Amino acid sequence: MSQPIWMQPEIISWSQILLDSFNQLLGYQLISREATEEQQSKTLFKADFVVVSHGIEADPILNYGNEKALNLWEMSWSEFTQTPSRLTAEPVNREARQAILQQAKTQGYIDNYSGVRISKTGRRFFIETAIIWNLLDPKGNRCGQAATFSHWVNC
Repeated sequence: MSQPIWMQPEIISWSQILLDSFNQLLGYQLISREATEEQQSKTLFKADFVVVSHGIEADPILNYGNEKALNLWEMSWSEFTQTPSRLTAEPVNREARQAILQQAKTQGYIDNYSGVRISKTGRRFFIETAIIWNLLDPKGNRCGQAATFSHWVNC
């Protein structure tokens, strides 16, 4: 049996970046941080809310999606982590999505984003009150952006 996603060393490290950056920018914890890094990685992956992130490529590629995100976008881990993040929105919504990402990049985070997204199979859903935040590596270098939300409705 292969190792669970949340136990892979690079995912444990990335989970710490997600959690540390969230706490640094928003001033509170996304999840409880009292457990080991491995347990935090599992808790984040199994959370009852969505967490996604992408890197800083010219056309950013998704590099993390917890179990809720994978189910919502109807993708496997390997599909998800090879997908340009812009493809999570329909073409008509990509300009607005890019504008909000730029706003978060400038401000550090935004905590009131709502918008329509689309799954791999074409199912549309409206996300509500998402938080988008910048990711910083342990040396303080920008390394991506992440989003979390717990409310969405199919549309």
